[in-house]
Amino acid sequence: MSAPESADAATSSPELPAKKPNVVRRLYDWVLSWAESPYGVAALFLLAVAESSFFPIPPDVLLIALALSAPTKAFRFAAWCTAGSVIGGILGYYIGFGLWTTVEPMLIPTVFSAEKFDQVAGLYNEYGVPIVFAAGFTPIPYKVFTVAAGVAEINLPAFILTSIVGRGARFFLVAAVIRRYGDQARELIDRHFNLVTLAFTILLVGAFLLLKVVLH
Repeated sequence: MSAPESADAATSSPELPAKKPNVVRRLYDWVLSWAESPYGVAALFLLAVAESSFFPIPPDVLLIALALSAPTKAFRFAAWCTAGSVIGGILGYYIGFGLWTTVEPMLIPTVFSAEKFDQVAGLYNEYGVPIVFAAGFTPIPYKVFTVAAGVAEINLPAFILTSIVGRGARFFLVAAVIRRYGDQARELIDRHFNLVTLAFTILLVGAFLLLKVVLH
């Protein structure tokens, strides 16, 4: 081998294999793909059902994509998303209520962590059913709240009613932002939604604490 060839061989490096996207990212992309399908609304409903009990990707992803594609239907999409989420919440409740000893090894830590579950259980012990309303806005996955509600044997009708209000407020907030800002909403929501909803939750919990002090 000549000197130049040896130098080229020494300085060249093998190409690194492209990194494959992780499982969550692939699920995220798969969820988004339904926005281009005629079955987007059905997929949104089923995704909302699944996310409230076991699925890792929040329905906001598909809700945003669908609403951006048809802003005048944003509130209709939000209604389907709310209905699916509430039904999924009831499913999660019954998983916690009747199957917890069986499914606990499957859900912890694969679906959610023991730390988050204990954190939510503590919130139920402290605030009871009203914390379900705040659950719709926290970064903690909603499925943790629904399953923990069943384990805590929270009053079911009150749980359902509060779920409708809390989850509806979240999804209709997203729809309202998209109706108002159109394409600008995607960046606004992606960058600031968790921060805004977390701040809202802090204010809400503060209101619960104030109410508790006043009532006592």
